Amino acid sequence: MDRSKFLDAIIENAIDGIITIDDRGIIEHLNPAALELFGYSREELVGKNVSVLMPQPDKARHDSYIQNYHNTGIKHIIGIGREVRGQRKDGSVFPFRLGVSEVKFSDRKIYTGFVHDLSKEKANEEQIKSYTEKLEVKIKERTRDLVKLVSELETAKENMQALFQKEKELNQLKTRFVSMASHEFRTPLSAIQLSASLIDKYTLKHDVSNVEKHTSKIKNSINNLTTILNDFLSLEKLEAGKVEASANWFNIISFAEEITEEMQLMTKENQHIIYEHTGITADVYLDPNLLRNCIINLISNAVKYSGADTLIQFNTRLMDNQLILEVKDNGIGIPQTDQKNLFEPFFRAHNTGDIPGTGLGLNIVNRYVNLMGGTVNCVSEQNNGTTFTLSFNQPA
Repeated sequence: MDRSKFLDAIIENAIDGIITIDDRGIIEHLNPAALELFGYSREELVGKNVSVLMPQPDKARHDSYIQNYHNTGIKHIIGIGREVRGQRKDGSVFPFRLGVSEVKFSDRKIYTGFVHDLSKEKANEEQIKSYTEKLEVKIKERTRDLVKLVSELETAKENMQALFQKEKELNQLKTRFVSMASHEFRTPLSAIQLSASLIDKYTLKHDVSNVEKHTSKIKNSINNLTTILNDFLSLEKLEAGKVEASANWFNIISFAEEITEEMQLMTKENQHIIYEHTGITADVYLDPNLLRNCIINLISNAVKYSGADTLIQFNTRLMDNQLILEVKDNGIGIPQTDQKNLFEPFFRAHNTGDIPGTGLGLNIVNRYVNLMGGTVNCVSEQNNGTTFTLSFNQPA
């Protein structure tokens, strides 16, 4: 193949634009890629100054660029290449990479410009820049939100600490009040109870039924108040860590019979407490004061939540180095849904209605039993009674 035809084929099929101008800036040749890039036909450009392909201010300055090079010989773009802007026939401006080479012949110079369109690269750069700016804005927003959240958490923490401190102070105030009320109210309540009991003996019983009815009301009210105060006092001591189990040997039968006789005085009409013991021995090693409180609490509940004309079973069983105590009634029972919360302080089953109580008794029983190393179990069915079982291991 002829060398000139070979070079023409390369130029005509190049993917980048190639433009040749003379030393005055007049276009002599353009390849198809250049024509397509600028949107002109060959006839429209050949013989025209190359500045026609430039936007302002380069259009007006181009001739001076060439003249300065001819005068000084200092190259600003020839053999160097740089990023410039071009103007299409439709007036739109686009970026491209321009590389210019100088070719010297014996009688003249020509300049060849190699044009590589940067539109896609610039569009991608702008898109990346846009994404980056959006990301920076989003990061700033997230950072601002995070700082705000941290600040809110710190504020919430401070508020919570203040609430905890306030709650602590309120608990201390409540504890002081409970301790004071329990001790200060106990003496007058005992006196009232004694006076109410003496009414039965010394009043001229002209209307016996009414006297007994009202004295019974007085006694019941005093018993309720005493129970409430005892519960609060016991809770205060437990919370303060003042309660410790102090075990002694004692006879469980005489101990239980005494409690049974005492509690029988508190029963409703025709309610009866039946005590039974099983076992060939009766001596146990426990804290009698804590155990007494537990049994009285359980029997009181049995009396309170059972109707008249009912039996309350109180059983003790001592065998295989284990003491089992049971208190069983036929009362209103405990709903299944309430049984999981049974030993929580101040919790009362939803079927207790107007029956008085603090919701502390079973919590205190459970804690006393735990102090003595025992366990509490409850089996109950609503409207079909309740059985509480206390279990304690005994020395061999």
